[in-house]
Amino acid sequence: MTNISAFTTGFAISGALIIAIGAQNSFVLRQGLRREHVGPIVLFCALADLLFIATGVAGLGLALKHMPMLSAILTVGGASFLFWYGLSALRRAITPSTLTASTAPTNTSLRATLLRTAGFTFLNPHVYIDTMVLVGVIGGALPAVFHPAFVAGAGFASLLWFCTLGFGARLLAPLFATKNAWRALDGIVATTMFTIAARLLLEIIH
Repeated sequence: MTNISAFTTGFAISGALIIAIGAQNSFVLRQGLRREHVGPIVLFCALADLLFIATGVAGLGLALKHMPMLSAILTVGGASFLFWYGLSALRRAITPSTLTASTAPTNTSLRATLLRTAGFTFLNPHVYIDTMVLVGVIGGALPAVFHPAFVAGAGFASLLWFCTLGFGARLLAPLFATKNAWRALDGIVATTMFTIAARLLLEIIH
């Protein structure tokens, strides 16, 4: 493995996990459509993801360094979760939903908006599962020298997604409102999850 492959692995995993119809993404899209405090919201969400990812990789990486058996067990668990997530994405691709958001203007303050953003971020159990646990297990299982590249790749995917969703909302809204677009996205997510899960299992075998 190289730093480039560690970066791309982190980017692929984080990117595939974050592209889903959920409360946080819907909120960011809605704020983007309203052009309301978009920059602070995007920065908050991206930094929160980076914090969770770095904490998960560092903490689990340190613990797994001296416990190879636990590392193997958690890697299998992570691969299993990726496979399950891929199946979920495949089901969504077969029966897709749409992501919509109201464009009605509001006068919500920046403080109130960030508090709501914090709620969608820190009170969402999927955030912890996706970033600290799943991404942390996969990144933590890598040699420590590759941790920074992995975290950078995962964090960049998060930043790119939130920037696209927030600042490109008005252009992306018609796309996200169609089932075919989400069918294609979920198809890509499913393929990515299956590929990474298989790679993890092959690394244990070899």
